[in-house]
Amino acid sequence: MKICLIAEGSYPFVAGGVSSWMQTLMSSMPEHEFIVFAIGAEGKDRGVRKYEKPENLIEIKEVFLDELAETEAKWGKKLKFLIEEKEMLKEFIAGENFSKKDFFKFVERFKDRSPSEILMSEDFYDIVKEVAEEKYKYISFNGLFWTVRSVLVTLLEILRCDVPKADIYHSVSTGYSGIIGAYMKYLYDAPFLLTEHGIYSREREEEIIKTDWVKGNFKEIWINYFYSLSYVAYDAADKVICLYEGAKEIQEEIGCDREKIQIVPNGISVEQFKDIYKERHDEVVNIGAIIRMVPIKDVKTMLKAFDYVKKEAENVNFFIMGPHEENPEYAEECISMAEELGLGKEIFKGRVNIKEHIGKMDILALSSISEGQPLSVLEGMAAGVSHVVTDVGSCGELIYGMNDNIGHAGIVVPVMNHKEFGRALLSLVKNKSLREEYANNGKLRVDKFYRFNDFIESYRKIYHSLKEV
Repeated sequence: MKICLIAEGSYPFVAGGVSSWMQTLMSSMPEHEFIVFAIGAEGKDRGVRKYEKPENLIEIKEVFLDELAETEAKWGKKLKFLIEEKEMLKEFIAGENFSKKDFFKFVERFKDRSPSEILMSEDFYDIVKEVAEEKYKYISFNGLFWTVRSVLVTLLEILRCDVPKADIYHSVSTGYSGIIGAYMKYLYDAPFLLTEHGIYSREREEEIIKTDWVKGNFKEIWINYFYSLSYVAYDAADKVICLYEGAKEIQEEIGCDREKIQIVPNGISVEQFKDIYKERHDEVVNIGAIIRMVPIKDVKTMLKAFDYVKKEAENVNFFIMGPHEENPEYAEECISMAEELGLGKEIFKGRVNIKEHIGKMDILALSSISEGQPLSVLEGMAAGVSHVVTDVGSCGELIYGMNDNIGHAGIVVPVMNHKEFGRALLSLVKNKSLREEYANNGKLRVDKFYRFNDFIESYRKIYHSLKEV
């Protein structure tokens, strides 16, 4: 079977998280051939490979958003949109649940026209004008037109890309990955599987609300756009996978048919971590974090929490382990902050062999503002380490369980609250028996509910069931 994995902003350019998940999935299914359709942000990442290529990965097709260059087009051409095309585009621009079938038919009908030609046409101008008069009277028409055009040009350009033929298309998020999977379903009537690790549309919403590059009322348009992409992917998918119960509830809320949704938790090879070497001493407590140095991990809140602990306890060492290259500017800001706080830049260890370090930690910390089901937490639990994590994604379920009678594996704290984070860390620093209790509970929970073989076998069955339909 040939399976095309469609990924945005992850494999093979970025290490950790979804990329590790994809590498594991491919390597564990040698009976299938895989293709990766990789959507990257910038062409400078062309050829970057963070993982050794599995033998059954037969092709990596790269597309970069900054290289989807527009062509020049004459203003005001008449293209004679059909009535259903006009209605569909009006709904799309207004942020309503538009017809994916009419949208894909529209894309196919105008595949020989450049996106610039479509978006500079008189037909498109008239549609935006109608939407402005009906819904967006309170914002400037000029701003609305160019915002909507910016939204659509990337979408139309990426749907013109040549996606390799496959037996199954498997998108590992919604967004551009999901819309391509949905389009392949439309073009070839091929099975389409969607896995969401985090909730893509919610993550984009959080980013847009905080960002400065989208101003005022135009934030609503961008937010609606990403929710529309999610709706199309949910609607087209034969099956939608999420990692935990809370994600399923959000998917239903956004508009996914609950009958399509299946929960498949991440799994790890527990045996690899059970007897991992541990070099721990009563006279010192090691607090570590296994994270990429990017804003969504909120490393700055973690540093402030470390500073809180440093002022209240002696003989505590801090370690931040993970790559810096994804966002060098943010990494430098964090290093500067650590030096200003007196933590020192030496706490940043960069990319390391996790198995050589994780067993030496007494506490592991995660300060993310968004997560799905972090593999680093599962690995830490399997290694017998207590945790302090933020209340995002499935972290609460991992640490506190779902009425499994196992007990807590650590402490869950609010997002972006360094004092609560610091207090939680300090409580574990000062209580060795509690650390050990949490560590043992974590090992039990991972061993019972998050085993690697269960995870792989679930996907093996899903692939076969889709192919048989």
